[in-house]
Amino acid sequence: MKNSTFTTPVEDRYFEDYIEGITHEFGTIFVEADEVIAFAKRFDPQPFHTDPEAGRQSIYGGLIASGWHTASLMMRLFVDHFLSHVASLGSPGVDELRWLKPVYPGDSLSLRVTVIEAKRSNSKPDRGLIRTDIQVLNQHHDVVMTMKALNFICCRQLTV
Repeated sequence: MKNSTFTTPVEDRYFEDYIEGITHEFGTIFVEADEVIAFAKRFDPQPFHTDPEAGRQSIYGGLIASGWHTASLMMRLFVDHFLSHVASLGSPGVDELRWLKPVYPGDSLSLRVTVIEAKRSNSKPDRGLIRTDIQVLNQHHDVVMTMKALNFICCRQLTV
């Protein structure tokens, strides 16, 4: 796999800019304790997500972010740096979501995204489908979460 950065800014990126086999790395986003607790109290109220003392007593040795919070942080980076701001048409879903290591307040997360498939639609030639392998890394370069995502992206040019 070749590491790269896009030559086209996210504000002007179309299907043709997503090249199979290219890996893009970007980030960072910081994990804040108050956000971990607030997210968990609303969406995943397990004690090791909502109570620092319960987190210390848990197998994790401290408060940890909900996996869903980690996925939300990943999505923020994915939208800010990878997905086209002008041509994204949404997603039919994700596959193989895995939380591999706990994410702690104070961690700094970044993304490594590899385009594993870029296929233009035969039935709707104004768009294509990209399949990506996403790795979320902490500041130690440990992979803490992975998933495969599908996204529909408008094409810059129609084929003839």
